[in-house]
Amino acid sequence: MPCVLITGASRGLGLEWARQYAEAGWQVLATCRRPEEADALRELAARHASVGVHRLDVTDSEQLRTLQLDLADLAVDILLNNAGVYLDKFMGDLGGLDYEVWLRSFAVNTLGAVRVTEAFAGQVARSERKLVVAISSHMGAIAEIAEPGHYAYRSSKAALNAAMKGIAQALAPRGIGVLLLHPGWVGTRMGGSQAMLTPAQSVRAMRALVDHFGPGMNGRFLRFNGSEIPW
Repeated sequence: MPCVLITGASRGLGLEWARQYAEAGWQVLATCRRPEEADALRELAARHASVGVHRLDVTDSEQLRTLQLDLADLAVDILLNNAGVYLDKFMGDLGGLDYEVWLRSFAVNTLGAVRVTEAFAGQVARSERKLVVAISSHMGAIAEIAEPGHYAYRSSKAALNAAMKGIAQALAPRGIGVLLLHPGWVGTRMGGSQAMLTPAQSVRAMRALVDHFGPGMNGRFLRFNGSEIPW
């Protein structure tokens, strides 16, 4: 049975990734910060014996080390770095920036994904599929910035892209691929009610890219529909 480890799986895209992989017969290691409050995820686990729910705050090195030890004997086919925050969505522009929010955005969106990738690279290397996926955003594409604002979110995703591009080179000798994906504008708590895609539609499209991953896709930054995003 192939295995996927998903961060930020309590709701939204992460929960949908867990649902679709569980229904496809995968072993799902679903992580979130507060499992006791993740009712939808626990309901999914109750329906599928292959779903395990684990506590993980991607900014907490001790929790990450504990999870790494708990799962040390497993091979992880796909490591899915989905956990993320958009804390400055409604913040002001220059003159009203909150630098603590900016630091928190980097801690989760950038460093969190790198920490998890570093911790589980060994388990990914032991698997058959050997793939690391990072859920990024087109807002991290510097070439596509056409308006002010959203500095913390944009820069944290741009930094994630840069880090993962380098990590793709570092992991390639171990046979591990890295893929960066923009899920589109999705109707989650982050995306809002006016979004164009449902979580099911977005994840279904991204899963198709993951399923067809090949060496030529390593380190690339793609939209959910497969089109390339400029850096």
